[in-house]
Amino acid sequence: MNKKLRVGTLIGGGDAVRVIPQIAKHGFESYSLSFWQTTGNIDLKETAKRVADIVAEHDAVISTIGVFGNPLTGTGDNKDTLASWERLIDHAHLFGTDIVNGFTGRIPDRPIDESIPKFKEVFGELSRRAADRGVRLAFENCDMGGTWKTGDWNIAHNPTAWNLMFNAVPADNLGLEWEPCHQMVSLIDPIPQLRKWVDKVFHVHGKDATIAWDIVREYGIHGSQEFVWHRTPGFGDTNWSDIITILRQAGYQGTIDIEGWHDPVYRDELEMTGQVHALNYLKRCRGGDYIPNPV
Repeated sequence: MNKKLRVGTLIGGGDAVRVIPQIAKHGFESYSLSFWQTTGNIDLKETAKRVADIVAEHDAVISTIGVFGNPLTGTGDNKDTLASWERLIDHAHLFGTDIVNGFTGRIPDRPIDESIPKFKEVFGELSRRAADRGVRLAFENCDMGGTWKTGDWNIAHNPTAWNLMFNAVPADNLGLEWEPCHQMVSLIDPIPQLRKWVDKVFHVHGKDATIAWDIVREYGIHGSQEFVWHRTPGFGDTNWSDIITILRQAGYQGTIDIEGWHDPVYRDELEMTGQVHALNYLKRCRGGDYIPNPV
């Protein structure tokens, strides 16, 4: 797998047994399993066993398991999110992974700094639970439409917030699930950011963006014109060879898992066309197939 840097894709946790056998032939080397707000009634032990058997047949791995909701509120559709974090931490070893990922959550419609005390309370405890089981927790850097002042899902989308979070809970097993796209939509240059934060990056999502700078210059970012689009790697603005270089220079041995279902062009009937293009593109960016040196 080109020496410890696999390229894979995201799969819904409840769909893994059905979907992975259909797409494994394309050469995906890892799978990141995700649940929305709750793991529900899924039997994690049975799912882990069935998924482990499937990926073993294809020399692939489960890179992460995660739940994406708001664990800081415990209300409404998020009432089971915190318990789902706990369940995934407890079952991660059955999937063969040591990373559980998701959103931090936030106090709805309040500035990010007002969520830090609750973040400290919730993830201070979760980080200890995870450390006891040899598990790392990785926060996706997606704003989910939020800003510094307001939002409903996640505080971990800005480097100032990262400093507040990791100062509040200075645990070695807390880190980031990073991708360039979510920084580019805020007009942040992802390359120097990755170089600065790479030691806190536990997992990488394969998602890029295209910024229409001509629209930004003419209409700004608060007008009626869209100025940025989420893209599948290979179709966006980022040089992923640079990203992989920074990761490897820092000793990163995780995966890059493609987050599909966002590209405005390679979607619907072209979804897997775009994802397989991204898979092959990212493999080229890591140097292609591993070639051993002469003895």
